Amino acid sequence: MKETNKNPGLLGEEIACGLLKEKGYDIVKRNFRFGHGEIDIIAKKDEMLVFVEVKTRTNDEFGPPEMAVTKSKQKQIIRIAKAYLYVNNITEIQCRFDIIAVLMENFNNPAVNHIENAFIDM
Repeated sequence: MKETNKNPGLLGEEIACGLLKEKGYDIVKRNFRFGHGEIDIIAKKDEMLVFVEVKTRTNDEFGPPEMAVTKSKQKQIIRIAKAYLYVNNITEIQCRFDIIAVLMENFNNPAVNHIENAFIDM
């Protein structure tokens, strides 16, 4: 059995990458780890570098997936994004933080919500 069949989170990331590619984004990096955190997808479109947090849920019992990106999680993502820029010596580029929420109540037809510019650097 493929790993994505066992792990909805991995499947959600695959769905998110597919959506971004369909929209004309280039996937630069997946699962960039720094310290105790990770950025799921780093993509580029035109001259914009986009840091994407993917949240996948199999039901909305505790609310929509995007609501799981708390202020604390946002701060962590911003910190890791700054580390990515520093480690890769990237300067003078516009950056944005997106959320892609994947609700897989129906595995054959997941609901996907791409929220561009979901939060800003604080």
